[in-house]
Amino acid sequence: MRLVILDNYDAASLWAAKYIRNRILQFQPGPGRHFTLGLPTGSTPLGCYRQLIEFVKSGDLSFKHVTTFNMDEYVGLPRDHPESYHSFMWTHFFKEVDIDPANVHILDGNASDLEKECARFEREITLAGGIELFVGGIGPDGHIAFNEPGSSLVSRTRVKTLARDTILANARFFGGDLDKVPTMALTVGVGTVMDAREVMILITGAHKALALYKAIEDGVNHMWTVSAFQQHPHSTFVCDEDATLELRVKTVKYFKGLMYVHNKLVDPMLSIKDSQSKVVEPSQGVHADSYLE
Repeated sequence: MRLVILDNYDAASLWAAKYIRNRILQFQPGPGRHFTLGLPTGSTPLGCYRQLIEFVKSGDLSFKHVTTFNMDEYVGLPRDHPESYHSFMWTHFFKEVDIDPANVHILDGNASDLEKECARFEREITLAGGIELFVGGIGPDGHIAFNEPGSSLVSRTRVKTLARDTILANARFFGGDLDKVPTMALTVGVGTVMDAREVMILITGAHKALALYKAIEDGVNHMWTVSAFQQHPHSTFVCDEDATLELRVKTVKYFKGLMYVHNKLVDPMLSIKDSQSKVVEPSQGVHADSYLE
């Protein structure tokens, strides 16, 4: 497990974007060899997405041979609704990069059979060869995707009824009208994310500090579903200073002392030209040997 501590939100977003860029280019994606990337919605990843867009516009990164799977979607919200996660991803990311729409996978919250839709999504992940890197964000209560407190830590993609606190928190996106807030969602399970070869969780802000403490220092607990990723063989938590407020001083000092190692993962940054000069297999390089046990 890595804990990467940056000074602020912008620095954390940039580090995460650099890491994603290097991982994609290390993989050497091409026809018949796609890099498969799991993605979240929400405010936390927006800074990371903006940086990735800049990398594409500068010609240093391409999503032509990247396949994506999003974590979740509301049930019953039209896909063109401004608050649907489909709209969110296309507005804030996909329309700005060179990804093939056929390679974008987002759960259909309007499917006639929601259970079949969840099963289909799991099959699509399997057919894609599994997910190389799943990026996630969390809520203040430590939930990842819509795996809210009490969710099974071996859960798969499924239909979830949203907790009252989640509905209240989301009301701000619907003009404060609780009647307009969806009460159900489709979500990947904790087990679905755990199956990814690598997981990177973005945690920023003082309001996420207790969740980061539960994720890093406390035991694995289904009431804080993010804590499951303590047990993932290749997990990285990227946070800002504010998010470390509940951690022990010695924990923060320990991981800050490893930043010289962590920064080697993103500096120097690879570019498309670099990646074309040498193939780096997934079992080599920073992905495999940079974890400190």
